[in-house]
Amino acid sequence: MSGSVVLIVSILCFVAGYRFWGRKVAGWLGVNPDRPTPAHTRADGVDYVATRPLVLLGHHFSSIAGAAPIIGPIAAASYGWTAVLLWILVGGVFMGAVHDFSALIISVRHDGRGLGSVLEERVGRGMKALFLLFVFSALILVIGVFTNAVAMTFVSVPETATASLLFIVLAVGFGLSVYRLNVPFVPATVIGVALLAACMVFGYHFPLRWTFQGWRWVLVGYIFLASTLPVQYLLQPRDFLNSFILYAMLFVLVGGILVANPELKLQATPVWSTAAGPLFPLLFVTVACGALSGFHSLVASGTTSKQLSSEAHAQPIGFGGMLIESLLAVAALITAAVLSSGEYAANAKNPIALFSGSAAELCTAIGLPVRFGRLFMSLSVAAFAMTSLDTATRLGRYALQELFESPGSSPVRKALANRYPATGITVLVAALLVFSGSANEIWPVFGAANQLVAALAFLTIAIWLVFIRRPTLFALIPGAFIYLVTMAALAFNIHSFSHKGKGVLAVISAFLLTLALVLGVTGVRSILRARRTPAELET
Repeated sequence: MSGSVVLIVSILCFVAGYRFWGRKVAGWLGVNPDRPTPAHTRADGVDYVATRPLVLLGHHFSSIAGAAPIIGPIAAASYGWTAVLLWILVGGVFMGAVHDFSALIISVRHDGRGLGSVLEERVGRGMKALFLLFVFSALILVIGVFTNAVAMTFVSVPETATASLLFIVLAVGFGLSVYRLNVPFVPATVIGVALLAACMVFGYHFPLRWTFQGWRWVLVGYIFLASTLPVQYLLQPRDFLNSFILYAMLFVLVGGILVANPELKLQATPVWSTAAGPLFPLLFVTVACGALSGFHSLVASGTTSKQLSSEAHAQPIGFGGMLIESLLAVAALITAAVLSSGEYAANAKNPIALFSGSAAELCTAIGLPVRFGRLFMSLSVAAFAMTSLDTATRLGRYALQELFESPGSSPVRKALANRYPATGITVLVAALLVFSGSANEIWPVFGAANQLVAALAFLTIAIWLVFIRRPTLFALIPGAFIYLVTMAALAFNIHSFSHKGKGVLAVISAFLLTLALVLGVTGVRSILRARRTPAELET
């Protein structure tokens, strides 16, 4: 089969999914454009800032994408590209998009608070504390891994370092010009995009070379700054401008695939077991972003919900943003599937390099030189990773603030709930992981942990829907599926790590498995209890 046929069919599936299933989900969630959002009712100029939908889509998409929708499908392609494609299509429409959209709405209905606070309200403070500690731990893993990934990209492709640093300066200037100097949004965007291209050209001609260790220290300092500054002066404008790079990369890659119309050479028939392990359950935790990812619920309920100007924008941002990422995952899968089995095996250990090289070759069909194409694709991946890095830091800060904040808190707890100490703790713990050298070693556990967050998000959504007497099966079915997948993946990890002598990883997996059991039992009890209580008025 040709890559263009796979791509066209995928696009049609995503459009139909958004048009029909997205509207059904919006109806079940009771989306109401006339209901005031926290961005207006709790506006503070720091975290709660009503934002244009196009800008917020750019922030949301850039934050959820990261490098995972590229790495995951390429790493999983050894299971056969048809199995990966099916999971992306079905998972993206009926699980991932529903998960992101619902998490965004439930947070908006609870004053922009995270899912931990929603659990506290419905189940109890103990569950909130357990959930937030788990989320904080997962985010520390994200920060640690992406810090190393970005630093390595800067070292291997120094042109991306120059451009990325210039992007940050440009983002601050864009934010100040729009929000402080009142420069009209459209002219500011046109100028910003032009300067964005200039930054890329400058980086191409003037690469900034430094050591891996040095870049890691710079990134640690950057994420502290990015998490404490008001969103409209760095995080939001940087993500918005970066989204143009990401959209351009996706547009160029899709165009290259359609014009080149490559034949997919990699094995199509599902491979039920590989050296990495069995297709079930590992496929579903290897391909997370692009199909279903718990990290997305943290973004949706952490930063996006605080900037949503109207519930009318929730479907294009929450549901639509996920489907754009799913399209990226399909395109990334095609860059692997066009290779022969031998070529794939020789390059699969470095998915980003495989993606950049293969994508650059495909884009020669539309006149893009191979060298520039490889640099452009590498820069796009670095932009994805940088965005996820600073968003994860801010989400870690939010998790600690929610954990410390409570009525009648002691002066110490109140002080720790301040954004500066909370950010400092987040960055310090992440830095310990970054410089310990163990971040990449722990990464295999994160796949299962990430999907456990997705299962917890679906659980929280289902509990809320039961309380307000709305349909729940659209959340319960995917939640139950990913919960069982996570349990099976954790059991496999425990067995595999034990046999390989990796005791620490086996213990961590066992802890997560125990946590999953506790949360599963508590969740079922909460749903049954909610069904016996009087219906609540929607809030």
